[in-house]
Amino acid sequence: MKPVYINSIGSVSAQKTFDNKEFLNEIRDYNDTVIHVIDPNYKEYIPPAAARRMARGIKMSTVSSKNALTEAGIENVDAIIVGTGLGCIGDSERFVSDIIKNDEQFLTPTRFIQSSHNTVAGQIALGLGCKGHNFTFVHSAVSFESSLIDAKMMLQNNEADTVLVGGVDELVEHHVTTHRLIGHIKKEPVTSKDLLQSKTEGMVMGEGSHFFVLSNKKSNSCYAQLLAVKTFNTLAKDQVQQKIIALLEKQEMTIKDIDLVILGNNGDVNYDDYYEQLSASLLKNTSQAYYKHLSGEYDTATGFAFWLANKILKTQNIPESVQLNTVEPSKLQTILVYNQYRGENHSLTLIQKC
Repeated sequence: MKPVYINSIGSVSAQKTFDNKEFLNEIRDYNDTVIHVIDPNYKEYIPPAAARRMARGIKMSTVSSKNALTEAGIENVDAIIVGTGLGCIGDSERFVSDIIKNDEQFLTPTRFIQSSHNTVAGQIALGLGCKGHNFTFVHSAVSFESSLIDAKMMLQNNEADTVLVGGVDELVEHHVTTHRLIGHIKKEPVTSKDLLQSKTEGMVMGEGSHFFVLSNKKSNSCYAQLLAVKTFNTLAKDQVQQKIIALLEKQEMTIKDIDLVILGNNGDVNYDDYYEQLSASLLKNTSQAYYKHLSGEYDTATGFAFWLANKILKTQNIPESVQLNTVEPSKLQTILVYNQYRGENHSLTLIQKC
């Protein structure tokens, strides 16, 4: 099968990631239970008249996708695939609210049009004039990985040469309130650097948009090669190690071939055991990193981890702010990303330096 290359990246997150020239040079520290993205100057990417009608998720995705396309040196792609847990939920909430407030009369259609999950992929396609494969995966915490799998299969089967793949989720008040009520968000604010030491229930909720140009042809801007992506709905804690070993065996690798593992610890005392058990056993001699203290937790937070892994391979540098243990890798060639959310929707993503 043809190799799959990650030729460019674009990200809007709670850190200053929209500038591809920088790599976590200045860390934005938070002391909260909910963290928002650092907004770029949208006027540089979107006409103000159009931006006023766009949901935040669409604006974030417009910036990150444009950055990815610019870095790849292309103006269009053969396919657009987006993963999202909630889509443009903000417009969905506002539309339903307007129905109630206006007694089902005099409703403007804009919010209804922009309220579906596939709005982001559709808006990007309209902007590019892309008439190819346009798909949105809504698979909870493996939505982004599902889009990666689809793109990988398309490229390997010669159904496309270039695919724009992304993951996006936005924060809205009603959704945050709901998660607070069911106890998924931490009750007390916690600082970024103390997230894993908080030992309390719940997570710090975040948002973000991350896009990548994948191709079966390596470009000068190439970051890494996508080797494998695997998802699992449910796994017992003692099964995760077996799945990692099986994934590596399929690639004719062992854990010794992994130079860095990026883990999805989010500070939830009830579920971080999944990572802690691995850290103390299979991964004890492997360099480890984490990221949700910088990005927050959301359905497509692994898009930030994927961005981080690619930047590490490109720059050959692990920022001190993401280091989880003191093991120093002898080289930075192969990175494994492992994530789960509340014991479900596990994912393993393996990439290697070009």
